[in-house]
Amino acid sequence: MTQPYHRIFNFSAGPCTLPVTVLEQARDDLMNYRGTGMSVMEMSHRSKPFETILAQAQSGLKELLSIPDDYDILFLQGGASQQFTMIPLDFLNPGKSADYVVTGTWGSKAVESAKLLAPVDVVYNGKPEGYRTAPDWSMLNFNKDAAYAHFTSNETIQGVEFHKDPTCSIPVICDMSSDILSRKVDVSKYSLIYAGAQKNMGPAGVTAVILKKDMLSKLNQNLAPTLDYKVQADNNSMYNTPPCWSIYLCSLVYQNLLVHEGVEGANKRNNAKANLLYNVIDSCGGFYKGHADQKSRSIMNVTFTLPSEELTIEFVKQCTADGMDGLKGHRSVGGCRASLYNAFPLEGCQKLADAMVDFAKKKG
Repeated sequence: MTQPYHRIFNFSAGPCTLPVTVLEQARDDLMNYRGTGMSVMEMSHRSKPFETILAQAQSGLKELLSIPDDYDILFLQGGASQQFTMIPLDFLNPGKSADYVVTGTWGSKAVESAKLLAPVDVVYNGKPEGYRTAPDWSMLNFNKDAAYAHFTSNETIQGVEFHKDPTCSIPVICDMSSDILSRKVDVSKYSLIYAGAQKNMGPAGVTAVILKKDMLSKLNQNLAPTLDYKVQADNNSMYNTPPCWSIYLCSLVYQNLLVHEGVEGANKRNNAKANLLYNVIDSCGGFYKGHADQKSRSIMNVTFTLPSEELTIEFVKQCTADGMDGLKGHRSVGGCRASLYNAFPLEGCQKLADAMVDFAKKKG
């Protein structure tokens, strides 16, 4: 059925494409949320309707990831980047250090923030090789006395992703911003997972935090209340006014995913989308070169280069004119980047794959 509005294929690294049915539901609720006579953007966060929205968001995320009962689910402000500071501020007690695994730009930024507060050991740094791989966990040597090990499961800029849960004897903290809900994970392997919503869960403005309750006993003292995980957990994410509209949209996204085979269904669809593009990259005689090593390729962010900057500009311009937006790669990598978050349609990947094949035939 033809939609009454024009939609392009949005390959941007974030904010993400959202399910059309979710956008339509938000549109219908905008002026009068389910008979309340007001928008979610207007209602009190202490009201019964919003308490229900928050509870639905928490239960939806819990069901999707099979989160155990001994975890708190928080929805915080400040983006994932604020977690770069909040984590060491809360957990790096005097005399303690933390281990960081750096496979790309966002892991590097997490280290920069942590170093301002306490000692940090980088146990793996992929920068010398251009951030092309996610190491096998068995290769890494962690300090048994470290407060925690931190890693980024998917690097959006370089298109590098871990495809297995960590094996580590110390608490593991993961920035899962750009691949949360795209594949099944064993939450019990992590002490803290955080994710900015704007890649796979909803709009910008809220960060989901999945925190094992026993971590609350390890916090530093005399923390600023909004940066204290215990304060946030004790107040159910409502120490101050939370990002109500963003939480509401996340709740809708969770429910949408649950009726479409959950995380397992998303993973099947995501692999099919990514494989369309990787197959073109691998079959065009070197015209396209993937940035990430094959075993570390992301199913969320497909990064590749063309033979020259001039051809890259021409290709991106052609795609933009044909309704495919956001394909220009990050300046640190160059080339192109196609972000294929959960709600991105298979049709968009097929259209890009066809365009890539056609362009390589003409220019190769």
